[in-house]
Amino acid sequence: MAADTQHTPKPGSKAARREKAKQQREAEQQRDQRNRRLRRTALVTAVVVAVTGGLYLVFDQSEQAAQNVSYDVGKPGIGKTAPDFTLASSTGGQEKLSSHRGETVLLYFHEGGGCQPCWDQIVDLDKAWKKVEGLGVDTMLSITTDPADLTKRKVGDEGIKSPVLSDPGLKVSKEYTTNEYGMMGGSTNGHSFILVGPDGKIQWRADYGGAPDYTMYVKVDKLLADLKAGRQA
Repeated sequence: MAADTQHTPKPGSKAARREKAKQQREAEQQRDQRNRRLRRTALVTAVVVAVTGGLYLVFDQSEQAAQNVSYDVGKPGIGKTAPDFTLASSTGGQEKLSSHRGETVLLYFHEGGGCQPCWDQIVDLDKAWKKVEGLGVDTMLSITTDPADLTKRKVGDEGIKSPVLSDPGLKVSKEYTTNEYGMMGGSTNGHSFILVGPDGKIQWRADYGGAPDYTMYVKVDKLLADLKAGRQA
């Protein structure tokens, strides 16, 4: 059986010219496709670089803000007796401030709810607890205006070890005026830390939240430096 052969147009013929033109068109199409791929790759790369740079700038600014944040000192202030309270605790039952007489207690009033940086603050303080203890703090009690069931669920989700107390009626928050530093018109807390000494008197207070910046997170080292400096003042 004879083998199949491919017909080759005669050089200079119309068929040869058509074949050459076809090859040129195909070559041009391949170049166009290659150029389009290169342009797309360059565009995607530029977008990625821009987005990455933007995210880095936002993160860097956030880091700087968390490191350089200042604070107010609300009322009751240093030297005043800390108002006693009894609130439902995430650990079960209730927590009474006066039951900690003889201890140094760090109170942390925060917005809670959807304020993830507020919960991150507790997690980071739990992780750095040896440093906190090194400043003479025996216990930390965090206080949010969320209902007790939601607070307990969030504490479990975040793996928080220290007690988080629920003050949904803002009774305690208003006694400490910590809700005056929140973003929600006084209906939630801001970001306040109050150190209560063994005698029940306030040794240090820092209200980091509040207009116009409404800080919701303070780097642990910055917070502890402020606490140490404030107690010595």
